[in-house]
Amino acid sequence: MFFNTVLVVLTDLAARFLGSAIFRKHFHLVLSVLVMFGPALSFWVSQHSVFAKKTHFLYRIFLRSGWGWTCIFVGSFVFLLSFSIRRSISLSIRHLSRLGVAGGLWVGFCKLLDLLENTTGSCYERLLNSPEVTNGQPLLVLREGASKSECLRAGMLWRGYEVSEDVFLLCLCCLLLAEEIAVFGPYLKLGGFSGGPLRILFLFCVLLLWLWIFLLLCLLAYFPQFPTQLLGGALGCLSWRGLYQCWYRLGPSWYCPGRPGQGLLNTKTNEAAAEDKLNHNQCN
Repeated sequence: MFFNTVLVVLTDLAARFLGSAIFRKHFHLVLSVLVMFGPALSFWVSQHSVFAKKTHFLYRIFLRSGWGWTCIFVGSFVFLLSFSIRRSISLSIRHLSRLGVAGGLWVGFCKLLDLLENTTGSCYERLLNSPEVTNGQPLLVLREGASKSECLRAGMLWRGYEVSEDVFLLCLCCLLLAEEIAVFGPYLKLGGFSGGPLRILFLFCVLLLWLWIFLLLCLLAYFPQFPTQLLGGALGCLSWRGLYQCWYRLGPSWYCPGRPGQGLLNTKTNEAAAEDKLNHNQCN
């Protein structure tokens, strides 16, 4: 009973905060500020910290599979919420299709970024035995005709026009999480059924959102790469704006899955209003 009470209190507070108009309007601005000024944290953090190593388990377990973790938790929450309201598989699939669209966009952009880096890049070989050193680093000799894969397999360096895919992914996942789970607050206000499994999934999604924000700050502070990280963050924000602020606002149709909660919260509101009207007429 105690743990259930704690769960209800925590999820109610988180749902009220994430569903508030202030959070919905300004979260993307806060994320943009973090990406722009986050590299400045490198002047204060210690490079001897455990987070300064790319082998840290948070990077290995979560960052490399960031989209998978997002799909698992957000997909489970969206499906359980939509199915518990309408009991319609087709409606649940329509809401889940937003994850498929975002995943396709993520894969497509990654392939385009790899193509851009391959097209604009060149292969360099380190001269480890060279007596000439520039800025504490050995000289690099250009190797013509090598592709990126061949260059990396040979142990050489590939330098090209890069956009940080990690920052792009984290920004996109944060904004997607904020959009998808923000409907839980209005859902609770309407008196929707909120059992333990749904609240636990919601809480996991909230924790995942904070984890992505933390990993984003770690990348910006311990591995600053300007302007590649800024471009990655901008691409993530533009992807979110194109999907959730433009396309999904067109409404549910064969070519558009609609916004989070559309067809769920509106339907519940209408049903509740109709029931209140019916009760009022019966009393009269």
